[in-house]
Amino acid sequence: MKPSNPNHGSLPPWKSDDLPAPLPFSWRNALRTIGPGAILLVGAIGMGEWIAGPLFVVQHGRSVLWIATLAFVLQSLLNLEAVRYTLYTGEPVLTGFMRMRPGSRVWGVFYALGGFAQLGMPAAAAGCAGVAFAMMQGRAPTDADAPTVTWITVALVLISAVVLASGKKVERLLERLSWMMIIFIFGFLLWVNFTFVPLKDWGSTLTGFFSFGVVPEKVDFVMLAVFAALAGSGGIGNLAIANWFRDKGFGMAAKAGNMGGVWSTEQTLAPVGSVFPINAENLKRWRDWWRYAIIDQSGLWMLGCIVGMFLMVNLASSLFQPGMQVTGVAAGVFQAAEMRKLWEGFWILGLMNGFWILFSTTLTNVDVLARVVADIAWAGGAVPKQMPVGRLYGLLLLGFTVFACFGAFLGDAKLLLMILGATAAPITAFSALQILHLNTTLLPRELRPPLWRKIALVLCALFYGFISFAMFRQIFSH
Repeated sequence: MKPSNPNHGSLPPWKSDDLPAPLPFSWRNALRTIGPGAILLVGAIGMGEWIAGPLFVVQHGRSVLWIATLAFVLQSLLNLEAVRYTLYTGEPVLTGFMRMRPGSRVWGVFYALGGFAQLGMPAAAAGCAGVAFAMMQGRAPTDADAPTVTWITVALVLISAVVLASGKKVERLLERLSWMMIIFIFGFLLWVNFTFVPLKDWGSTLTGFFSFGVVPEKVDFVMLAVFAALAGSGGIGNLAIANWFRDKGFGMAAKAGNMGGVWSTEQTLAPVGSVFPINAENLKRWRDWWRYAIIDQSGLWMLGCIVGMFLMVNLASSLFQPGMQVTGVAAGVFQAAEMRKLWEGFWILGLMNGFWILFSTTLTNVDVLARVVADIAWAGGAVPKQMPVGRLYGLLLLGFTVFACFGAFLGDAKLLLMILGATAAPITAFSALQILHLNTTLLPRELRPPLWRKIALVLCALFYGFISFAMFRQIFSH
């Protein structure tokens, strides 16, 4: 059986097989099938919705929330186009990039370095450390407490690595943890919003999501880039969704296997992806897989990000005075500190909520970096094929954990957050154009994105490209 599209790029040719049939399409089966969006959601809701969103909106007002609306919509479409490639080939989209000119070494090194620049520093762990300090000491940390917060950051990085190393299949472990965290986080946020936010503020917050084009006069473009990139996932986080879809077994990924766990002794991942011939039955199955992917990314991830940002900002806008300044070590604590003024019990409840939000983001970020670099090394032939990919993931997890422990001493949560967001914005812009080229070159015509989705990818590149340009212009002008 030969694949319909012989153009496989610069890596070894794909194998060929029929597309596995998904569960018959229904909403009940959708709940049994989706899951990668839950992992991406808990990763997004920490640095974007819990810290960057409230900080940016309190500084500039609710009218800037239209930036989040564009970010969620454009990133959702970007994620689905990354998944499109995975459904057809069973390979992560980064492997697809490595099939394109000038070859796997160039793109492998480029995205490995990009991922390291974005996620190598423990930004989420530093924010979580501030919350943990407040839970132990009964007060928000100050600059004088920075050394203690740093050591807590190191401890949280190590705990995250141990948790990720404990699962027999990392994707499944993360998915189960993510669903539990989503239920707790959103339950708490709904409670405090309905209890303490006046109804008139709900309308003002909602209006802000549609105030398109409003830009404050003295906007900080670095923080704008952080807000736009982290309102959602941004950068390598967007691209990693395809890796989780692969390990979940969506589409042709059911033929590819998965990364396995750190302690894997057998190879569980096929050396190359498989594609399916274009015929009526395979196209019917494709449409069902695609609908499940849309529910996962648009229904679960995008809607969850919108609701999360709304609830976070709605609460923050009612609690804080415009222009409020927050020190770096207290970046994860300031919400709970304000809620404490309403009722002492909300201090510990708010901290518990903040801790789980930021710890789940820490888990996701650590996994993303080790996962994408492991897949890049595997696909590019940088490691022997007899080495289990799970073992490679574990070695990278160890190396990145050691680096993150040292990185914790280089800056506080707010500074590390800015590094994360400022790196994510240009990666998002560039990868949007690369996905467009990939899906219109290596995929059969029947599976290529329609015109409106191509336009959306271009708009995504322009949106994040302009923000990145303005950000770098501001940085280099000082």
